[in-house]
Amino acid sequence: MANGSEHPALEALRARVEEEDAAYAEVLAAIDRLCAFPLPAEAAPEIRERLLRLNELWPAPERPEGGGLGGLLRRRAWDAVAPAVERQATFDAALVQLLNAYLAQADGLHARLREFAGALVRYAQRVQPLVDARDRVATALATTRSELLLEAFDRRIEGLLALRDRLEVVSEEVRAIRGSLAAGSPPPTIAAAAARAAADSAYTAFENRFRGERDDIRSRLAGYAGLFQDLAPVLDLGCGRGEFLDVLREHGVPARGVEGNANVARECREKGLDVVEGDVVDALRAQAGGSLGGVFAAQVAEHLPPAVLTALLAEAHRALRPGGLLLLETPNPRSVLGLLEVFNRDLTHERPLHPETLRFLAAAAGFTDVRIEMRTPVDPEGQLRAVPPEGLPEAAAAALNDNVGRLNALLYGPLEYALLARR
Repeated sequence: MANGSEHPALEALRARVEEEDAAYAEVLAAIDRLCAFPLPAEAAPEIRERLLRLNELWPAPERPEGGGLGGLLRRRAWDAVAPAVERQATFDAALVQLLNAYLAQADGLHARLREFAGALVRYAQRVQPLVDARDRVATALATTRSELLLEAFDRRIEGLLALRDRLEVVSEEVRAIRGSLAAGSPPPTIAAAAARAAADSAYTAFENRFRGERDDIRSRLAGYAGLFQDLAPVLDLGCGRGEFLDVLREHGVPARGVEGNANVARECREKGLDVVEGDVVDALRAQAGGSLGGVFAAQVAEHLPPAVLTALLAEAHRALRPGGLLLLETPNPRSVLGLLEVFNRDLTHERPLHPETLRFLAAAAGFTDVRIEMRTPVDPEGQLRAVPPEGLPEAAAAALNDNVGRLNALLYGPLEYALLARR
């Protein structure tokens, strides 16, 4: 996941790790500062000089010698003050010895303290790479375990999806056979209908999966209903599950459909829709000339070989009355996304139909007022984004965004288009 979409627990863990890293760095920096303290002799070198001077001065003076009256007076004065001088000398000696011993021990202690701080820093510096390596190993192991779990999960999902697809096909097959048996035809007819219904069930399941939900299809096709409001009756070619017939019925437009898939044709009739099973071109040929107001076919034209498509256009032109409307919806091959995701998904598609090709064929069949309408645009969120102009020369930004627009038109053009042709 991106950082902006991480799980709250992972975000909290990441914040805690960053907090602990910051605390470790702060402690390491404090140790570094403590390790850099100077020894007393380095901070105040005059202390050592004064101690040397004190050692030079502390020995007591000796009793004066000499003859004469002066020598006698000096000796008598010395003898008078000698007890006090001796006590002072004893005190000075003890004080100097104490200072010498204290400073010697203090020097050793400070040296050991500096050595300890340095060792602590070196240890912390060795611990950090070890912790980092452990974290990397733990992360790699966690990633590997996660990848293995995801791979196993993906395989399980793929198996479940395959099972779901198979169940959908079997469900459609059972429903088709039951419908054929409930039709009440003679046994040979029932057997043939059931066999055909079973054969059609796989494609029915395919359409259920990839064409979309019935309500979604109804909503998408509802935009066409107004075009046929005054053009009854309407013939829906390849009507499928009858979504457009439902829409026309809601709008009060009489319509009927033809569908080659026996299963869905029967389901349409069960819903009260006027649908027959058969070929779309044969259904048009069965109509009297000028008897239809509209012909509609969604996702049908791309299934037809060129000769059959040409015949369909010709028969639609014959069956429509003047002013009648032919509307053919088909995947848009000028959109790379439409070609890859819509057209190529269905193996029964014959060939993609370029809008200009279909327009030309309709005009050649005699239709007038032939036009193309693009349908099903791609969400802009799924397209290439324009480049913000900040930081770029104006001409460069304009050229770049013009190219982005061209690429979007090519790659993410509307997924489908509709041919509208008047008789």
